[in-house]
Amino acid sequence: MKQNQNATMEYDVVVIGAGPGGLSAAAAAAEKLSAVIEGAAEKRSETGAQETGAPGQSSAARVAVLEREEIPGGILNQCVHDGFGIVRYGAQLSGPEYAGIEIQKTFEAGVEIRTGCMVTEIRRIDADSKGAAEPEGAAEPGGASFRLTAVSREGLADIQAGAIVLATGCRERTRGMLSIPGTRPAGIYTAGVAQNLINRKNLMVGRRVVILGSGDIGLIMARRLTLEGAEVICVAEVMQQPSGLARNVRQCLFDYDIPLHLRTTVSNIYGKGRLEAVELSAVDEQLQPIPGTQRRVDCDTLILSVGLIPENEVAKTAQIALDPVTNGTMTDQYLQTSVPGIFACGNCRAVMDLADFVSEQAETAGKNAAAYAQRQRAGGSASRQAEADLIKWEKNPHNAARKGMPEEGSVTCTLCPKGCQVKVVPGCQGKGIPGCQGKGMAAASGQTPDAADHGMITTGNGCPRGAAFAIQEMTDPRRILTTTIRVRRPGKSDLLLPVRSDRPVALSELRGLAEEVRQKVIALSDGEGIEAGDVLMRCPGRVRADIIAEKGIEA
Repeated sequence: MKQNQNATMEYDVVVIGAGPGGLSAAAAAAEKLSAVIEGAAEKRSETGAQETGAPGQSSAARVAVLEREEIPGGILNQCVHDGFGIVRYGAQLSGPEYAGIEIQKTFEAGVEIRTGCMVTEIRRIDADSKGAAEPEGAAEPGGASFRLTAVSREGLADIQAGAIVLATGCRERTRGMLSIPGTRPAGIYTAGVAQNLINRKNLMVGRRVVILGSGDIGLIMARRLTLEGAEVICVAEVMQQPSGLARNVRQCLFDYDIPLHLRTTVSNIYGKGRLEAVELSAVDEQLQPIPGTQRRVDCDTLILSVGLIPENEVAKTAQIALDPVTNGTMTDQYLQTSVPGIFACGNCRAVMDLADFVSEQAETAGKNAAAYAQRQRAGGSASRQAEADLIKWEKNPHNAARKGMPEEGSVTCTLCPKGCQVKVVPGCQGKGIPGCQGKGMAAASGQTPDAADHGMITTGNGCPRGAAFAIQEMTDPRRILTTTIRVRRPGKSDLLLPVRSDRPVALSELRGLAEEVRQKVIALSDGEGIEAGDVLMRCPGRVRADIIAEKGIEA
């Protein structure tokens, strides 16, 4: 491969990966560096001191994100469903919408995003002459600590950085890791691959589907496949409880009457050219198939949603210590790895429940990487101050959403990650319930006017909003439709655009609306584009909901 003819690129902080973690880390690092640099400039101005630093060193914050895909956003680009941003922005955003906000933040912070650029190696500059990366030691103040080798369409790139943030995410476990007996026909996909094919490439993976595993992506794909017209026969889970979020079990399976078989696994696969059937078996305490319990289920597609593994192939090139059980990067309380100056965040460290939590942790990693890089710039007392500026990451006990089976007879609240299991009962009618006034109204503490209007009381909700949500679910359940629509452009190939309804739609009308959107093609004229929020279908059918774009398309 040819060597890129451009001069070596130098940055204070380089972030690897432009998913939710990488974007948030980069913006936070740039803001931190800019604040420090501006503060130092003001101090020099007050004292009349001259600026010091390494020859040719820029006085501006230099932060870059390196992303191997052609567009930033990472996995968010194929996650057209909502549920993102409930912690960070207090809104139910889709993946592309959440990515759009984070991308805009990085641009506003002056971050350079280099897409189509895959990092293949990290090594310490002071270890170059020794031929191996060494954790101890650091480059001289004002110089870079690390050299990265990256591959792009232009060839090999040489990049130097004062500090690095790893935000490389995670990958899926595959059939080969499960050792499922049987043939090797077409029609077997991991949930993420199926999601990418449907949501980004407009390729339907099958019509009769069995899903093995109840991870969140698998649950979400059960709903997505159903809305795309496929029959999801069942979801099989080897454990006693679903591994995904309770909200996804309810809204992706229960909403569509998709059977969930617990303590069940796929014990055989049948088919030659194309998958014809799978064999399901109950499992024992050692999670092994129980003889005599097997049954054949005819299907043409098997989706695997059987766990995620932190992605750390690049980290290995820097000899970073990895957890032998999870493969996640091992860090200290500052999110710094075993190699000083390299920080890690998000799913490459430990798989997290929500993108919001990834972004929150990434901001800490980005700020700490900036502090380390500033130490490299300054040295002396400024170096010691930079070390003091490191921020501890303390795992918040609330940074975990409710998982497993929803409680029977309850409503799973989706307004926040707590996932309260709310029970709704008729008004107390004066039967001794504390706080009730005996009027058949929701007079108990914490109720809302909506609850009172329906003559109901709720228990289990953590806030008044949860009570209103539960009443809505019991009386008129509604959902935002998130899907894709085909866009035709003159002289270019068609593409899929993620879209959503601009308001919740009655659950009973959701499939019909999805079918209408699936049949629609948006034809653009020369020079015409689409902006996020544009109305693409106005009040189709009886549902009285407009379909709007989740992201834009340039003219």
